[in-house]
Amino acid sequence: MSGNATFSMTDTAIVSIAHVEAPEVMTSAQFDEILAETYDRVGGQPGLLENLAGIKERRWWPEGYLFTDAAAAAGAKAIEASGIRADEIGLLIDTSVCRDRLEPSSAVTVHHALDLPSWCLSFDLSNACLGFVNALQVAGNMIASGQINYALIVDGEGSRGLQETTLARLAGPDATMGDLFAEFASLTLGSGSAAAVVGRHSENPGSHKVVGGMARADTSHHKLCVGSLDSMRTDTKALLDAGLEVSKLAWGDVEELGWLDVDRYIFHQISQVHTTMLCERLGIDINQVPLTFPLLGNVGPASIPITLSMEADSLQPGDKVLLMGIGSGINTSVMELTW
Repeated sequence: MSGNATFSMTDTAIVSIAHVEAPEVMTSAQFDEILAETYDRVGGQPGLLENLAGIKERRWWPEGYLFTDAAAAAGAKAIEASGIRADEIGLLIDTSVCRDRLEPSSAVTVHHALDLPSWCLSFDLSNACLGFVNALQVAGNMIASGQINYALIVDGEGSRGLQETTLARLAGPDATMGDLFAEFASLTLGSGSAAAVVGRHSENPGSHKVVGGMARADTSHHKLCVGSLDSMRTDTKALLDAGLEVSKLAWGDVEELGWLDVDRYIFHQISQVHTTMLCERLGIDINQVPLTFPLLGNVGPASIPITLSMEADSLQPGDKVLLMGIGSGINTSVMELTW
């Protein structure tokens, strides 16, 4: 281990965590129906999304519902669950990949929607699927320095627009088998939002301590997954292989830090193949890995906090929880919590 890849926290904790599920269910079987003619023409097989990726369905927000609407809805739930006042929050970070525009920041819209005080700093933090974990580190450092007492981290993701345009393109007469493979990952995405209030562990009884974390990167793979709101083209196998290698590199540091006595692993949710291979590569008991991708899909940076929020009621005080994610680029992050 070297440099700034590893960090520790002395008095930082998740005070509350919340999520909001998008209301409209879209099944993989519905996607197969839309692509039936293309499958017949190019020799493709329906059922790959469910049988290979393990994704039975994902969710969409209603037409016209903004990513910032989703982020604000989760933020309101997290503030209410925390028991603190909105005017105590000194920092708002929006970690969403999905954006309604280039500027201003998504954070300012969420700041306004939640009626946060003028002294609450707000900004976006984007790092593919790792933004939420990165924001926990940034917020923790600002709390430790005394700049703020509480931070609110939000994330709102939506796959509707991307998937509608992708399905229309792949259902067209010019779509090839290569197009199906290149855009397959787009169809695994889902919609949802999550938020967490972060504060000092010593001042918030029942909060969940952030112990520390580490990160590793191999940015030579930055072209393997490139996306916009209209399309996302991914070399799925190469991305999987590269992500596993970077994760293995990080796992050596995790072993050295003694972080292997863990009760629950909260993975970034991608697919059945990814989860199975990661568990095999790192020697993790898959029974300790709760799965949300089968019904929610890959919800980007909201995936880890959504899964943690859904698991919160089953965790016991003192349980060790490891947050683990791989983001296209490639970056990987690991963060330890004591519940």
